[in-house]
Amino acid sequence: MPKAKLDFTFCLTARCKEGKGKTDFWDTIIQGFVLEVRSTGGKTYYLRYFDQSGRQRQHKLGRYQDISFDQARKLAKRLRAEVVMGGDPAAKKAEKKAIPTYAALAAQHLEHARSYQKSPDNTQSVLQCHLLPRWGKLRLDEIKPQEVAKWLAEKHRDGLAHATVDKIRVIFNRSFELGRQWNIPGCDNNPVRLVPRRRYSNARERYLTTDEAQRLFKALDKSDNPQIKSIVSLLLLTGARKNELLKAEWRHVSLDRKAWLIPTSKTGKSRYVPISQDAIAIMEQLPRWDGCPWLIPNPDTRKPYNTIKRAWDTARCEAGLPDLRLHDLRHSAASFMINAGIDLYAVGRILGHADHQSTMRYSHLANDTLLAAVEAGAARLKGDWLTASR
Repeated sequence: MPKAKLDFTFCLTARCKEGKGKTDFWDTIIQGFVLEVRSTGGKTYYLRYFDQSGRQRQHKLGRYQDISFDQARKLAKRLRAEVVMGGDPAAKKAEKKAIPTYAALAAQHLEHARSYQKSPDNTQSVLQCHLLPRWGKLRLDEIKPQEVAKWLAEKHRDGLAHATVDKIRVIFNRSFELGRQWNIPGCDNNPVRLVPRRRYSNARERYLTTDEAQRLFKALDKSDNPQIKSIVSLLLLTGARKNELLKAEWRHVSLDRKAWLIPTSKTGKSRYVPISQDAIAIMEQLPRWDGCPWLIPNPDTRKPYNTIKRAWDTARCEAGLPDLRLHDLRHSAASFMINAGIDLYAVGRILGHADHQSTMRYSHLANDTLLAAVEAGAARLKGDWLTASR
Protein backbone atom coordinates (compact mmCIF):
# COMPACT_ATOMS: atom_id res chain seq x y z
CA MET A 1 0.00 0.00 0.00
CA PRO A 2 2.23 2.83 -1.28
CA LYS A 3 1.93 6.09 0.66
CA ALA A 4 2.82 9.53 -0.63
CA LYS A 5 2.11 13.16 -0.04
CA LEU A 6 -0.36 13.73 -2.83
CA ASP A 7 0.01 17.02 -4.65
CA PHE A 8 -0.39 18.30 -8.19
CA THR A 9 3.13 17.28 -9.33
CA PHE A 10 2.97 13.80 -7.82
CA CYS A 11 -0.45 13.06 -9.38
CA LEU A 12 0.72 14.36 -12.74
CA THR A 13 3.77 12.05 -12.86
CA ALA A 14 2.42 9.03 -10.96
CA ARG A 15 2.65 5.73 -12.86
CA CYS A 16 1.29 2.27 -12.23
CA LYS A 17 3.92 -0.16 -10.89
CA GLU A 18 5.26 -2.49 -13.53
CA GLY A 19 3.43 -5.77 -13.76
CA LYS A 20 0.37 -4.46 -11.89
CA GLY A 21 -3.09 -3.71 -13.28
CA LYS A 22 -3.39 -0.75 -10.96
CA THR A 23 -1.57 0.96 -8.10
CA ASP A 24 -3.17 2.88 -5.23
CA PHE A 25 -1.28 5.82 -3.71
CA TRP A 26 -2.56 6.79 -0.24
CA ASP A 27 -2.18 10.37 0.92
CA THR A 28 -0.13 10.87 4.09
CA ILE A 29 -2.07 14.02 5.04
CA ILE A 30 -5.80 13.26 4.52
CA GLN A 31 -6.63 9.80 5.82
CA GLY A 32 -8.26 7.66 3.13
CA PHE A 33 -7.54 10.04 0.24
CA VAL A 34 -6.34 7.80 -2.62
CA LEU A 35 -5.09 8.22 -6.17
CA GLU A 36 -5.70 5.07 -8.21
CA VAL A 37 -3.37 4.76 -11.22
CA ARG A 38 -4.11 2.05 -13.80
CA SER A 39 -1.79 0.37 -16.26
CA THR A 40 -3.84 1.88 -19.08
CA GLY A 41 -2.81 5.35 -17.92
CA GLY A 42 -6.16 6.26 -16.35
CA LYS A 43 -6.26 7.87 -12.90
CA THR A 44 -9.08 8.36 -10.39
CA TYR A 45 -9.37 10.05 -6.98
CA TYR A 46 -11.16 8.16 -4.17
CA LEU A 47 -11.91 8.49 -0.49
CA ARG A 48 -11.78 5.18 1.33
CA TYR A 49 -12.97 4.77 4.89
CA PHE A 50 -14.65 2.39 7.34
CA ASP A 51 -18.35 2.86 8.06
CA GLN A 52 -20.05 2.42 11.45
CA SER A 53 -20.24 -1.36 10.99
CA GLY A 54 -16.51 -1.62 10.29
CA ARG A 55 -16.92 -2.31 6.57
CA GLN A 56 -14.56 -0.51 4.21
CA ARG A 57 -16.39 1.81 1.82
CA GLN A 58 -15.19 3.71 -1.21
CA HIS A 59 -16.47 7.02 -2.54
CA LYS A 60 -15.40 8.11 -6.02
CA LEU A 61 -14.31 11.75 -6.05
CA GLY A 62 -13.70 12.05 -9.78
CA ARG A 63 -11.43 11.10 -12.63
CA TYR A 64 -8.05 12.84 -12.87
CA GLN A 65 -8.92 14.41 -16.21
CA ASP A 66 -12.32 15.65 -14.96
CA ILE A 67 -11.40 17.50 -11.76
CA SER A 68 -8.28 19.32 -10.58
CA PHE A 69 -6.14 18.09 -7.71
CA ASP A 70 -7.24 20.99 -5.53
CA GLN A 71 -10.90 20.15 -6.14
CA ALA A 72 -10.29 16.49 -5.30
CA ARG A 73 -8.35 17.37 -2.11
CA LYS A 74 -11.03 19.79 -0.85
CA LEU A 75 -13.78 17.27 -1.54
CA ALA A 76 -11.82 14.51 0.20
CA LYS A 77 -11.26 16.75 3.23
CA ARG A 78 -14.95 17.64 3.48
CA LEU A 79 -16.14 14.06 3.12
CA ARG A 80 -13.54 12.84 5.62
CA ALA A 81 -14.98 15.29 8.15
CA GLU A 82 -18.43 13.87 7.41
CA VAL A 83 -17.15 10.35 8.08
CA VAL A 84 -15.62 11.43 11.40
CA MET A 85 -19.04 12.84 12.38
CA GLY A 86 -20.67 9.46 11.69
CA GLY A 87 -21.75 10.03 8.09
CA ASP A 88 -21.48 7.63 5.17
CA PRO A 89 -20.87 9.47 1.85
CA ALA A 90 -20.93 6.25 -0.22
CA ALA A 91 -24.30 5.22 1.21
CA LYS A 92 -25.68 8.70 0.58
CA LYS A 93 -24.42 8.55 -3.00
CA ALA A 94 -26.01 5.12 -3.47
CA GLU A 95 -29.33 6.44 -2.15
CA LYS A 96 -29.16 9.35 -4.55
CA LYS A 97 -28.31 7.04 -7.44
CA ALA A 98 -31.36 4.92 -6.58
CA ILE A 99 -33.70 7.88 -7.20
CA PRO A 100 -35.31 7.31 -10.63
CA THR A 101 -35.99 9.85 -13.33
CA TYR A 102 -39.43 11.32 -13.81
CA ALA A 103 -39.71 9.29 -17.03
CA ALA A 104 -39.55 6.08 -14.99
CA LEU A 105 -42.19 7.35 -12.57
CA ALA A 106 -44.40 8.54 -15.43
CA ALA A 107 -44.31 5.06 -17.00
CA GLN A 108 -45.61 3.55 -13.75
CA HIS A 109 -48.20 6.33 -13.45
CA LEU A 110 -49.54 5.57 -16.94
CA GLU A 111 -49.59 1.82 -16.29
CA HIS A 112 -51.59 2.48 -13.13
CA ALA A 113 -53.99 4.80 -14.98
CA ARG A 114 -54.65 2.12 -17.58
CA SER A 115 -55.61 -0.31 -14.84
CA TYR A 116 -58.61 1.69 -13.65
CA GLN A 117 -59.35 4.70 -15.87
CA LYS A 118 -62.07 4.21 -18.43
CA SER A 119 -60.15 6.36 -20.91
CA PRO A 120 -56.46 6.82 -19.97
CA ASP A 121 -55.69 8.57 -23.27
CA ASN A 122 -55.98 11.97 -21.61
CA THR A 123 -53.39 11.09 -18.97
CA GLN A 124 -51.09 9.65 -21.64
CA SER A 125 -51.43 12.77 -23.79
CA VAL A 126 -50.52 15.13 -20.93
CA LEU A 127 -47.54 13.00 -19.97
CA GLN A 128 -46.18 12.69 -23.50
CA CYS A 129 -46.93 16.18 -24.80
CA HIS A 130 -46.13 18.29 -21.74
CA LEU A 131 -44.51 16.60 -18.76
CA LEU A 132 -41.98 14.17 -20.26
CA PRO A 133 -40.35 16.61 -22.72
CA ARG A 134 -39.57 19.01 -19.86
CA TRP A 135 -39.01 16.76 -16.82
CA GLY A 136 -38.48 13.23 -18.14
CA LYS A 137 -34.67 13.16 -17.92
CA LEU A 138 -34.43 14.70 -14.45
CA ARG A 139 -34.16 12.67 -11.27
CA LEU A 140 -37.14 13.19 -9.00
CA ASP A 141 -35.08 15.03 -6.39
CA GLU A 142 -33.86 17.47 -9.06
CA ILE A 143 -37.39 18.79 -9.72
CA LYS A 144 -37.87 21.91 -7.61
CA PRO A 145 -41.08 23.84 -6.77
CA GLN A 146 -39.67 27.11 -8.11
CA GLU A 147 -38.97 25.57 -11.50
CA VAL A 148 -42.38 23.89 -11.65
CA ALA A 149 -44.15 27.17 -10.82
CA LYS A 150 -42.12 29.03 -13.44
CA TRP A 151 -42.84 26.37 -16.07
CA LEU A 152 -46.60 26.38 -15.41
CA ALA A 153 -46.61 30.18 -15.64
CA GLU A 154 -44.92 29.90 -19.04
CA LYS A 155 -47.67 27.52 -20.14
CA HIS A 156 -50.21 30.22 -19.29
CA ARG A 157 -48.24 32.82 -21.24
CA ASP A 158 -48.00 30.47 -24.22
CA GLY A 159 -51.77 30.69 -24.53
CA LEU A 160 -52.89 27.39 -23.02
CA ALA A 161 -56.31 27.54 -21.38
CA HIS A 162 -56.40 27.78 -17.59
CA ALA A 163 -58.21 24.45 -17.40
CA THR A 164 -55.52 22.78 -19.53
CA VAL A 165 -52.67 24.11 -17.39
CA ASP A 166 -54.47 23.03 -14.24
CA LYS A 167 -54.96 19.55 -15.69
CA ILE A 168 -51.20 19.36 -16.33
CA ARG A 169 -50.55 20.41 -12.73
CA VAL A 170 -53.01 17.84 -11.37
CA ILE A 171 -51.48 14.95 -13.33
CA PHE A 172 -47.93 16.04 -12.41
CA ASN A 173 -48.94 16.15 -8.75
CA ARG A 174 -50.62 12.75 -9.08
CA SER A 175 -47.35 11.21 -10.28
CA PHE A 176 -45.57 12.22 -7.08
CA GLU A 177 -48.48 11.18 -4.85
CA LEU A 178 -48.49 7.73 -6.43
CA GLY A 179 -44.70 7.54 -6.06
CA ARG A 180 -45.02 8.36 -2.35
CA GLN A 181 -47.63 5.61 -1.92
CA TRP A 182 -45.33 3.16 -3.69
CA ASN A 183 -42.31 4.24 -1.59
CA ILE A 184 -40.34 5.31 -4.65
CA PRO A 185 -37.16 7.21 -3.63
CA GLY A 186 -37.37 10.92 -4.31
CA CYS A 187 -41.14 11.23 -3.86
CA ASP A 188 -41.13 12.13 -0.17
CA ASN A 189 -41.07 15.82 -1.05
CA ASN A 190 -43.66 16.55 -3.71
CA PRO A 191 -42.51 19.72 -5.55
CA VAL A 192 -45.87 20.16 -7.28
CA ARG A 193 -47.87 20.22 -4.06
CA LEU A 194 -46.02 23.37 -3.02
CA VAL A 195 -47.05 25.22 -6.20
CA PRO A 196 -50.23 27.25 -5.50
CA ARG A 197 -53.19 26.54 -7.73
CA ARG A 198 -54.33 29.47 -9.83
CA ARG A 199 -57.90 30.56 -9.31
CA TYR A 200 -59.95 30.63 -12.47
CA SER A 201 -63.54 30.30 -13.57
CA ASN A 202 -64.13 27.51 -16.05
CA ALA A 203 -67.87 28.04 -16.16
CA ARG A 204 -69.20 28.43 -19.68
CA GLU A 205 -72.83 28.79 -20.59
CA ARG A 206 -73.61 28.38 -24.27
CA TYR A 207 -77.06 27.29 -25.31
CA LEU A 208 -78.50 26.91 -28.78
CA THR A 209 -81.43 29.08 -29.69
CA THR A 210 -84.14 27.72 -31.95
CA ASP A 211 -82.85 29.84 -34.85
CA GLU A 212 -79.26 28.63 -34.29
CA ALA A 213 -80.44 25.02 -34.19
CA GLN A 214 -82.19 25.44 -37.55
CA ARG A 215 -79.04 26.95 -39.09
CA LEU A 216 -76.95 24.14 -37.67
CA PHE A 217 -79.18 21.42 -39.13
CA LYS A 218 -79.12 23.07 -42.55
CA ALA A 219 -75.32 22.97 -42.42
CA LEU A 220 -75.36 19.34 -41.28
CA ASP A 221 -77.47 18.42 -44.31
CA LYS A 222 -74.51 19.43 -46.51
CA SER A 223 -71.92 17.43 -44.56
CA ASP A 224 -69.86 14.69 -46.22
CA ASN A 225 -70.27 12.62 -43.05
CA PRO A 226 -73.52 10.64 -43.46
CA GLN A 227 -73.90 10.08 -39.71
CA ILE A 228 -73.10 13.52 -38.31
CA LYS A 229 -76.65 14.87 -38.46
CA SER A 230 -78.02 11.85 -36.60
CA ILE A 231 -75.26 12.16 -34.00
CA VAL A 232 -75.95 15.85 -33.35
CA SER A 233 -79.72 15.30 -33.31
CA LEU A 234 -79.49 12.51 -30.73
CA LEU A 235 -77.08 14.49 -28.57
CA LEU A 236 -79.63 17.32 -28.47
CA LEU A 237 -82.60 15.01 -27.88
CA THR A 238 -81.00 12.87 -25.15
CA GLY A 239 -78.47 15.14 -23.44
CA ALA A 240 -75.94 12.30 -23.61
CA ARG A 241 -72.20 12.83 -23.65
CA LYS A 242 -70.44 12.44 -26.99
CA ASN A 243 -68.57 9.22 -26.14
CA GLU A 244 -71.68 7.71 -24.58
CA LEU A 245 -73.46 8.04 -27.91
CA LEU A 246 -70.54 7.13 -30.17
CA LYS A 247 -70.02 3.87 -28.25
CA ALA A 248 -73.70 3.04 -27.84
CA GLU A 249 -74.78 -0.48 -28.87
CA TRP A 250 -78.13 -1.64 -30.23
CA ARG A 251 -78.43 -4.28 -27.49
CA HIS A 252 -78.73 -1.49 -24.92
CA VAL A 253 -81.51 0.32 -26.79
CA SER A 254 -85.17 -0.66 -26.35
CA LEU A 255 -87.37 1.25 -28.77
CA ASP A 256 -90.46 -0.45 -27.35
CA ARG A 257 -89.71 0.66 -23.82
CA LYS A 258 -88.34 3.99 -25.06
CA ALA A 259 -85.20 3.50 -22.99
CA TRP A 260 -81.45 3.47 -23.64
CA LEU A 261 -79.10 1.87 -21.14
CA ILE A 262 -75.69 3.49 -20.76
CA PRO A 263 -73.70 0.72 -18.97
CA THR A 264 -70.84 2.94 -17.81
CA SER A 265 -70.69 6.70 -17.73
CA LYS A 266 -68.31 9.41 -16.59
CA THR A 267 -69.49 8.91 -13.01
CA GLY A 268 -68.76 5.17 -13.20
CA LYS A 269 -72.43 4.27 -12.82
CA SER A 270 -74.94 2.94 -15.31
CA ARG A 271 -78.13 4.82 -16.10
CA TYR A 272 -81.20 4.65 -18.29
CA VAL A 273 -81.94 7.54 -20.64
CA PRO A 274 -85.55 7.95 -21.74
CA ILE A 275 -85.92 8.20 -25.52
CA SER A 276 -88.43 10.66 -26.97
CA GLN A 277 -90.55 9.81 -29.99
CA ASP A 278 -88.40 12.14 -32.12
CA ALA A 279 -85.25 10.30 -31.01
CA ILE A 280 -86.91 6.96 -31.79
CA ALA A 281 -87.78 8.19 -35.28
CA ILE A 282 -84.11 9.02 -35.90
CA MET A 283 -82.90 5.68 -34.53
CA GLU A 284 -85.36 3.76 -36.70
CA GLN A 285 -83.83 5.38 -39.80
CA LEU A 286 -80.22 4.63 -38.83
CA PRO A 287 -78.43 2.22 -41.21
CA ARG A 288 -77.64 -1.20 -39.75
CA TRP A 289 -75.14 -3.84 -40.80
CA ASP A 290 -75.02 -7.55 -40.02
CA GLY A 291 -72.58 -8.31 -37.22
CA CYS A 292 -72.17 -4.63 -36.34
CA PRO A 293 -73.37 -3.95 -32.77
CA TRP A 294 -72.87 -0.17 -32.78
CA LEU A 295 -75.74 2.30 -32.91
CA ILE A 296 -74.01 4.93 -35.07
CA PRO A 297 -70.75 3.45 -36.42
CA ASN A 298 -68.45 4.79 -39.08
CA PRO A 299 -69.93 3.30 -42.30
CA ASP A 300 -66.44 2.63 -43.67
CA THR A 301 -65.01 0.75 -40.70
CA ARG A 302 -68.27 -0.44 -39.03
CA LYS A 303 -66.65 0.63 -35.73
CA PRO A 304 -67.24 3.64 -33.47
CA TYR A 305 -65.86 6.94 -34.73
CA ASN A 306 -62.49 7.87 -33.28
CA THR A 307 -63.34 11.51 -33.92
CA ILE A 308 -65.99 13.59 -35.66
CA LYS A 309 -64.03 16.81 -35.26
CA ARG A 310 -63.59 17.66 -38.94
CA ALA A 311 -67.25 17.17 -39.82
CA TRP A 312 -68.38 19.07 -36.73
CA ASP A 313 -66.00 21.99 -37.28
CA THR A 314 -67.13 22.31 -40.90
CA ALA A 315 -70.81 22.29 -39.98
CA ARG A 316 -70.63 24.77 -37.09
CA CYS A 317 -68.57 27.23 -39.12
CA GLU A 318 -70.97 26.88 -42.06
CA ALA A 319 -73.81 27.68 -39.63
CA GLY A 320 -71.98 30.76 -38.31
CA LEU A 321 -71.48 29.15 -34.88
CA PRO A 322 -67.67 28.81 -34.57
CA ASP A 323 -67.80 29.04 -30.76
CA LEU A 324 -70.27 26.17 -30.37
CA ARG A 325 -68.73 23.04 -28.84
CA LEU A 326 -70.15 19.54 -29.09
CA HIS A 327 -70.54 19.51 -25.31
CA ASP A 328 -72.74 22.61 -25.60
CA LEU A 329 -75.36 20.35 -27.19
CA ARG A 330 -75.68 18.66 -23.79
CA HIS A 331 -76.17 22.04 -22.13
CA SER A 332 -78.69 22.95 -24.80
CA ALA A 333 -80.65 19.74 -24.20
CA ALA A 334 -80.87 20.67 -20.51
CA SER A 335 -81.93 24.20 -21.46
CA PHE A 336 -84.74 22.99 -23.71
CA MET A 337 -86.05 20.61 -21.02
CA ILE A 338 -85.95 23.21 -18.24
CA ASN A 339 -87.61 25.86 -20.40
CA ALA A 340 -90.35 23.31 -21.10
CA GLY A 341 -91.07 23.23 -17.36
CA ILE A 342 -89.11 20.10 -16.35
CA ASP A 343 -87.70 20.37 -12.81
CA LEU A 344 -83.96 20.35 -12.08
CA TYR A 345 -84.05 16.97 -10.33
CA ALA A 346 -85.50 15.22 -13.38
CA VAL A 347 -83.04 16.95 -15.70
CA GLY A 348 -80.14 15.88 -13.48
CA ARG A 349 -81.35 12.26 -13.59
CA ILE A 350 -81.57 12.31 -17.38
CA LEU A 351 -78.11 13.84 -17.76
CA GLY A 352 -76.60 11.39 -15.28
CA HIS A 353 -75.23 13.95 -12.83
CA ALA A 354 -73.59 12.40 -9.79
CA ASP A 355 -74.81 15.17 -7.48
CA HIS A 356 -77.19 18.10 -7.56
CA GLN A 357 -74.35 20.63 -7.70
CA SER A 358 -73.73 19.77 -11.37
CA THR A 359 -77.37 20.41 -12.22
CA MET A 360 -77.51 23.68 -10.29
CA ARG A 361 -75.61 25.42 -13.09
CA TYR A 362 -78.96 25.41 -14.92
CA SER A 363 -80.87 26.88 -11.98
CA HIS A 364 -81.13 30.32 -13.58
CA LEU A 365 -82.99 28.72 -16.49
CA ALA A 366 -85.42 27.15 -14.05
CA ASN A 367 -85.90 30.55 -12.44
CA ASP A 368 -86.87 31.98 -15.83
CA THR A 369 -89.50 29.25 -16.16
CA LEU A 370 -90.79 29.91 -12.66
CA LEU A 371 -90.87 33.64 -13.35
CA ALA A 372 -92.97 33.00 -16.43
CA ALA A 373 -95.34 30.93 -14.27
CA VAL A 374 -95.83 33.65 -11.67
CA GLU A 375 -96.28 36.26 -14.39
CA ALA A 376 -98.96 34.06 -15.95
CA GLY A 377 -100.60 33.66 -12.55
CA ALA A 378 -100.49 37.39 -11.93
CA ALA A 379 -102.03 38.05 -15.32
CA ARG A 380 -104.82 35.59 -14.57
CA LEU A 381 -105.41 37.14 -11.17
CA LYS A 382 -105.48 40.61 -12.68
CA GLY A 383 -108.01 39.46 -15.30
CA ASP A 384 -110.29 37.89 -12.69
CA TRP A 385 -110.06 41.00 -10.53
CA LEU A 386 -110.99 43.26 -13.40
CA THR A 387 -113.94 41.01 -14.29
CA ALA A 388 -115.20 41.00 -10.70
CA SER A 389 -114.90 44.78 -10.38
CA ARG A 390 -117.13 45.53 -13.30
